[in-house]
Amino acid sequence: MNYVNLIGKARSAAQFIELDNGKKLVKFTMSTKETYFDEKGKSKSRDTWHTLTAWGRWVKVLEELELKGTNLAIEGKIVSRFYKAGGVPKLISEIEINDLTLIPNN
Repeated sequence: MNYVNLIGKARSAAQFIELDNGKKLVKFTMSTKETYFDEKGKSKSRDTWHTLTAWGRWVKVLEELELKGTNLAIEGKIVSRFYKAGGVPKLISEIEINDLTLIPNN
């Protein structure tokens, strides 16, 4: 099963892309924070950045929002694809949104 559930903060403004076939895509980044203990028992944290994409109704919803800096909970799936840049094959993985909830900032 390909299922992702993330809670984090939108770190970029939404980028809206219209494809050749007329479909619209929205793309933005979000970060999640992970807290852990190092080998000395000291609490540490690290941010992980994710690229998110959305289609259909989410494009219309996200056009109405100022996304950057907003706390979010998302459900989705990992989508990976290959492309070539300068003849070199590249792999990119993104989170495709199925559901999104805004979380009030403190």
